[in-house]
Parts: sequence; C-alpha cells; structure tokens
Amino acid sequence: MSQRKIRAVYMRGGTSRCLVFHEPDLPAPGPARDRILLAALGSPDPYGRQLDGLGGGISSLSKACIIGPASRPDADVDYTFAQVEVTKPVVDYNGNCGNCSSSVGPFAIDEGLVKAVEGETLVRIHNTNTKKLIVAHVPVKDGEAAVEGDFALAGVAGRGARIALDFLDPGGAGTGRLLPTGAAREVIDGLDASLVDATNPIVFVRARDLGLTGTETPQAVDADRALAARLETIRLEAARRMGIPGSASVPKVAFVAPPTPFTTLDGVTHPADAADAVARVISMGNCHRAFALTAAMCLAVAARIEGTVVHECAGRARGDVSLGHPSGVLPIAARVGRRDGAPWAESVTVYRTARRLMEGFVRVP
Repeated sequence: MSQRKIRAVYMRGGTSRCLVFHEPDLPAPGPARDRILLAALGSPDPYGRQLDGLGGGISSLSKACIIGPASRPDADVDYTFAQVEVTKPVVDYNGNCGNCSSSVGPFAIDEGLVKAVEGETLVRIHNTNTKKLIVAHVPVKDGEAAVEGDFALAGVAGRGARIALDFLDPGGAGTGRLLPTGAAREVIDGLDASLVDATNPIVFVRARDLGLTGTETPQAVDADRALAARLETIRLEAARRMGIPGSASVPKVAFVAPPTPFTTLDGVTHPADAADAVARVISMGNCHRAFALTAAMCLAVAARIEGTVVHECAGRARGDVSLGHPSGVLPIAARVGRRDGAPWAESVTVYRTARRLMEGFVRVP
C-alpha cells in the first residue's frame, strides 16, 4: 500500500516537541484528520514507544499543531493544538499547549504567513481550542526566526533566542470562568482543592495532603500507582464540577508545596528561596519532566487569588511568580485584577525558546 505525503515541520517549542501542519494540507476536522495525526506520531502503541511514528512515547513529545488563516480580525493566524494519546487512538482538542504555542510564531514567519520584521516580529495567534489570543514576540535575524541567543530555558540543553508570549485575558479558557465553581477552594476526596481555569483548567491540591513534599522526581511519582489512581479520581471529580468531563488532557492535576530546597533532574540543588513554590503536574497520566506551561501559567494566576491552595503556598510573591519544577525554576508574570467583584486574569507572560528541527513531508499509510 502506498503512503501519502503531507507537508510538515518538526519543531521543538519550549520543553515539548510537535509536528506542525498547514491547515489546507489536512482534511477538515474529524476522523480523517485524526487518523493522519495518529499515524504520523505513531499512535496507538501498546508498547508506549510510538516507534512507528515521530512521537516520543510521553505526552510532551506527542503533539501536533495546525496553522491556518486567521478567522478573527485581531489575529494573524489560527492555531489548533492536538494532544495525541500514546497508547490509545485518541486525539484531544480540549486544551492548548503553552510550550507548543511558542513554535507557532517562528513557524508563521519562516513559512511566509506573517511578514518578518528584522529585530522582532509580533505574531498575533488565535488559539482555536481556547478561543483566546496569544501575542508572540519573536526575535528575527536575516528575515527568519532567530535561534541563537543567550536565554536558558530549564529543561532544554543550551541557550536560545528568547520568545515572549503574552496570553491575553486567559481566564475561562476551557470553562468560561476563572473559578469554574465560583469558589477558590473545594473539598475533593477529603482534600482541599482549588479549581482554576486560566489558559487551561487545572485542579491544585497540597502536596502534604498526599503525603508528599512536592520535590519528588517524575519517575518516583509515576511509579506510585496508588498515588496515580488517587490523583485521577481527584481529576475526574474536578472535571465533573468544572463541567468538562470526558477529556483525558484537561483538567490537569497538580500538587503544590511552599518554598523548600529541591534537586532537579540535572542534579543541581536549589535553595528554598530559589522559588515561590514547588509543584508537580500530571499530564495524560504521567508526571511532567518539567511543568506543563499552561498549568504553570494557571498556577501563577492562582497564586494571585486569595483563598486558593496555591496562594497559601506562594502568596508572598510580589513580582514574577517563580515555580520550582523537576527541571529548574520558571518565572511567570501574572496580572490579576477584579471585575464585577470577582478575580479577573488580565494577562500572563512567559518566556520560551523554539527551534525548527526538520522540514519536509510525513508519510502516512
């Protein structure tokens, strides 16, 4: 049987990798499109390796981005994110990926979808998953998205050109409300939990309530099957209360702790004052090797909302909220005000790097 050739670019965006497609090269949204994404990334794979595709066997390496003409006047391009499950034939469009969002601006510039402006080019990105606008500040050199720079991103070897991402009005991206239940704190499975929706819906619990410190390695978290089962129970109940049941990708569940010394995956030990909070996030059933960026942005917003378990841990932060995660420390700028007597997330800004790794065609049976 012959294989179909489909134009694609393989990119690293932040601490994730993704296949990036032009929307006109794919079928309309539906089963035919999903079959292509599954085959390209190598899912479903009962062995968990995605050996027959370009995925990497974990959620952060099993992603696709689809870029097309803007469907709203304040954007330059539309961007649809697809999370492809590793072991199941499922493509999930229920949330966005902050890391992959950093690849969209460079892709749009290098593919000629947005005119390059030497020095820095602004790319206004409409994320169709959340119906929100992201403004990417992309360094440009010699008419292309710059790669070389002095910005170090925890979890990525070396340094690169810094891309600033402004997520505008990120509250209610998945549920329509910053606090989907109207409360800063709920009780789920006997634990205090904060259900917050900013860039993606996330449920936060205290690490100590789970018998944890918040500094555990991802491998140790993944090996604790009883913990995994309890976190999934909490996640599913939070999804029900948020009004978004049935998705494997959102809400994600994270456990958070106050500042404490921690050691990252590269063996570096950080003192307690290196971060305003330490946390771990579960994505598609596995503990993230860094921290899902949309979850980190949601955490920074939650740190600004009195009454949340995150504010309890990180409320002392006055400037950027610094998050300690398995790969290092991530600063996030979150601006939260009030509107109609309730908390309102004005914007969240994060910094990433991205790089085009390969371009050409994927082959799909």
